Amino acid sequence: MFQYSVIRWIYNFRILPRWVIIIIDIFFISISCVLGYLLRFNFMTADIINNNIGSGVLLTSACALVAILITSSHQGIVRYTGIQDGVRIFFMVILNSILAWCVNRIYYNNGGHNLIPYSVVLITGLASFLFLFNYRLLVKYVFSFYNRGIVKNSKVLIFGSGQTGIITKHVIDSSPSSRVVGFLEDDRNKIGKVINGSKIYSADGEDLDGLLLGLNVDEVIITVKNLSMDRKNEIVDICLRNQVKVRVVPPVQKWVKGELSLSQIKEIHIEDLLERDPIKLENPSVNRQIKGKKICITGAAGSIGSELVRQVAHHHPQLIVLIDQAESPLFEIDREIKSLGFETPIFSYVADIVNKERIRAILKEHKPDILFHAAAYKHVPLMENNPSEAVLCNILGTKNLADVAVEQQVQKFVMISTDKAVNPTNIMGCSKRIAEIYVQSLNNELQKLGNSHTSFVTTRFGNVLGSNGSVIPVFKQQIEKGGPITVTHPEITRYFMTIPEACQLVLEAAIMGRGGEIFIFDMGQSVKILDLAKKMILLSGMVPGKDIDIVFTGLRNGEKLFEELLNDKENTIPTHHEKIMIARVMTYEYGEINSYIELFNDLINDKNELKMVALMKELVPEFRSNYSRFEVLDNIGAGITDR
Repeated sequence: MFQYSVIRWIYNFRILPRWVIIIIDIFFISISCVLGYLLRFNFMTADIINNNIGSGVLLTSACALVAILITSSHQGIVRYTGIQDGVRIFFMVILNSILAWCVNRIYYNNGGHNLIPYSVVLITGLASFLFLFNYRLLVKYVFSFYNRGIVKNSKVLIFGSGQTGIITKHVIDSSPSSRVVGFLEDDRNKIGKVINGSKIYSADGEDLDGLLLGLNVDEVIITVKNLSMDRKNEIVDICLRNQVKVRVVPPVQKWVKGELSLSQIKEIHIEDLLERDPIKLENPSVNRQIKGKKICITGAAGSIGSELVRQVAHHHPQLIVLIDQAESPLFEIDREIKSLGFETPIFSYVADIVNKERIRAILKEHKPDILFHAAAYKHVPLMENNPSEAVLCNILGTKNLADVAVEQQVQKFVMISTDKAVNPTNIMGCSKRIAEIYVQSLNNELQKLGNSHTSFVTTRFGNVLGSNGSVIPVFKQQIEKGGPITVTHPEITRYFMTIPEACQLVLEAAIMGRGGEIFIFDMGQSVKILDLAKKMILLSGMVPGKDIDIVFTGLRNGEKLFEELLNDKENTIPTHHEKIMIARVMTYEYGEINSYIELFNDLINDKNELKMVALMKELVPEFRSNYSRFEVLDNIGAGITDR
């Protein structure tokens, strides 16, 4: 009982001032010097006194003070002593010995006697390193012993026994609330071995299930960076099944000042489990095409647009023009990019692409070489209730932008589309399909007329993780409020990709496209939204159906059960990149699509939404409304449009 009282008193004692550490270090160095004299003169008292032990101790202590201050060996917190502290102590001891030797030599050359025998300097250096480093390790052990004996520890398994795993163990060992009980490995050659007192166990599914129960594990920390997404999901699923928390170590390049700390080991998020294995894109080619060019980005304040701005800025264009009608988000991305210190000038404009004269003035002033068109209305239920706004922005706004781009001789026009444009079941998806049709037919018309100055390409991809309106932020908010989580249908599925990945695709299309292509992306496997909701609840430490309920609300207006990247009548043409393909789509004559768009303009002015949607269905015959008031038009046909 007494020993624990003493240890508790030591543990609760505040971190010592640095000057106290200096005094303790000098004390041990003085003891080392005395030991050096005893060993050098075989413990003969008379010889020790005759060889100036007093001056030797004073000299060593004075030099030690200088060496400690120069190397900052006293700055480390003793209870957290590590390899770097040992290195600092080693260099301090070397410097101390050199200083003592130099002062002794200078004094002797100027007619004095030896202040300290050179052999004593050597012995003092060796002994002081052992004393200084080992007393720190002893203090660290005492604190560790206290933690294990008094404080309730969280039992931790570390997945990965490489260098990052070992560093992670050192970080965990310094924590009063956690204790490493072993490592996990897929490498059969390592299983059964021991690292720093911790055994390496098999991470195979059946073995891991039993291990988590047998060791009563509280959390697993993943340290392997090249782990495939399938394997990561498998490990997480096993842990969640056994109510074990999962955390991940960030990449080395994200460690603060090159060192890992406990606070940097974060809980795993659903986004980490939806990412795919990294896709290698032709970044050198992108850099060559963008460097020194004038770039314009519409929708620059949105999820995709703002990430495009960030990625484009790293390729050092001549200038970047940002266009968005949302004032505050535009201000934020403008300030963010300027704060990064790029030399590229940034011009930000609050403008609506529907205002053709405003767009013309901006493009005329800056004459961009490449225009990325990310501005669009994208929320399905909202556009179902406001079809005229979808037509106005997504169709007429795109036409305005494309026409002015040709007029101002923009070299490349890259339009961002969506998988909802394929076999559309809602106003938003159909409006984007019509925008695709317009830019493609305009490109083909220009080629017929011999005008090859402006080329148009389209990129089409699925849902983006973390974007505005994504299901994931909605689920997070619902979990934080205690539920329930609302899912529209138990069988609904979606494709997902990260925002950086989506923007890399857009940049790749910008350099790959020759004009008229619709690029589609290998989106991997679709994700069942119900499974996504359940996993998010488990990751939050709760149980679906017990702590958080899941409620099915029914498909929303225009919503699909599953998304497609290709129309039933379409197939693909491969590109030089295995993950990027070109959709072979039905083409339209420019004159035909242009006459349709003129009718859309008239119908907006007439505020006739029923005829407007009927016209959309006539132009895109595969557009069949789902759970919408416009379903009635699918049975009427095109007669309502008076065409």
